[in-house]
Amino acid sequence: MAEARYPLERCESCDSRDVCGCRGPAQLSCYVVDQLTKSFGEDGIDTPEEVGTPVPSRARVLEALFCTMDVLFPGRMHTELDVDASTEAFVHERLARVQRLIGREIARALPFRWTGAYARTKGDARVDTDTQQTSKLLANQFIAEFPRIRELLVEDVQAAYNGDPAAHTYAEIMLSYPGLQAITVQRVAHVLYDLDVPLIPRMMSEWAHTTTGIDIHPGARIGRSFFIDHGTGVVIGETCEIGDDVKLYQGVTLGALSFPLDEDGNPIKDIKRHPTLEDGVVVYANATILGGETVIGKGSVIGSNVWLGKSVPPGSTVTQGNVEVKVRRNGED
Repeated sequence: MAEARYPLERCESCDSRDVCGCRGPAQLSCYVVDQLTKSFGEDGIDTPEEVGTPVPSRARVLEALFCTMDVLFPGRMHTELDVDASTEAFVHERLARVQRLIGREIARALPFRWTGAYARTKGDARVDTDTQQTSKLLANQFIAEFPRIRELLVEDVQAAYNGDPAAHTYAEIMLSYPGLQAITVQRVAHVLYDLDVPLIPRMMSEWAHTTTGIDIHPGARIGRSFFIDHGTGVVIGETCEIGDDVKLYQGVTLGALSFPLDEDGNPIKDIKRHPTLEDGVVVYANATILGGETVIGKGSVIGSNVWLGKSVPPGSTVTQGNVEVKVRRNGED
């Protein structure tokens, strides 16, 4: 039996603690807690060790997201509507809940504007002395964008219907298509990203990533009538710019090449790292397009499995070179 590596005597502070995990002569619980506590960072300093600063509640952020989806697609994406329910009353109720929830969570997120690791590295973030008032203002600005988001999403549904011969109704797209769900979350999160709300946009988009297998950063700028067919494994980076009427298939990566470091060895974050796709571009399955200076010209088609790190002019078709395919019968050498 391996030698025990923790003390076996009664914890010295057992009698002084309100709660002590010691049971009998072994004080493993207190020992582990004491060792862990030594690794906890200072409150308010954004480090991997820090544990004490309040952060947005994941549960409440997701509830706000689900209520937002109910506002944008009543009875179609998250909560089922009763047959005799008033759609207007339902939207009013969900909207009020969004406002209440998101305001509170924004207030918890705002200090990371100036205490976050990158903000401290830059050293130019201004402290907000009234986060409650700022959070209310940002929550109102967020909600005011819902009509515009809804307008874009209706066009996304139409793009999915027109772009997928297997789609027979608009309802099935809203109820079941993972691409639309991922785009919906991204368009919602992008508004918060543009409002410079920390943490929450990424919490939303990563929930969509986990749920759908589609990873779209909230910072990506996406035009009208966007369609992702099938969707599994699609990755769209933070500084991507996507025009109108663009269609992607499964496994597409719009990513970054190796990016430069500053004089201290830290990655330079405030540069364009991901490609631009102009209007009408189609990118087929498992294609990889990389680099902030890469521009795919209007109306171009990028074939499956292409690896591309340079721009192509409008109206181009990009395919792989000749690939030899060998066929043999089973059992033959």
